[in-house]
Amino acid sequence: MRVAKQDVPVKIDVPGATARQLTNFGDATGYGKISGEYFSFGAGTDITALLQGLEGDLCQCPHWGYVLEGEVQVTFADKAEEVAAMGDLFYWPPGHTVKANKDTDLILFSPQHEHTEVINHILGKLDG
Repeated sequence: MRVAKQDVPVKIDVPGATARQLTNFGDATGYGKISGEYFSFGAGTDITALLQGLEGDLCQCPHWGYVLEGEVQVTFADKAEEVAAMGDLFYWPPGHTVKANKDTDLILFSPQHEHTEVINHILGKLDG
């Protein structure tokens, strides 16, 4: 699920302040602590091969985030694809992979135990 800023409903709009809120934006029930993460991907970076060996060969950790700059294409377990671009909020459920269409900076909020397992798996792949 990706949502452009202009599509997030304005709840407060007063001189000097605007608050937008999108409710029911994913469910963190059953997860422990959350980590805040800053990721940068160069254009063309595709993490699919680095996820091989994980369940379904996909990242099985949910993420909530915001694209600061650039654009990423996310492919889900059902083969559906979605593009998240600069200024978009997003929720990626478990079962996805990511490819950067452009140089991209994004912020992720992820269940830290689950995402640490994925990151450690990727590090193992990179170490050969």
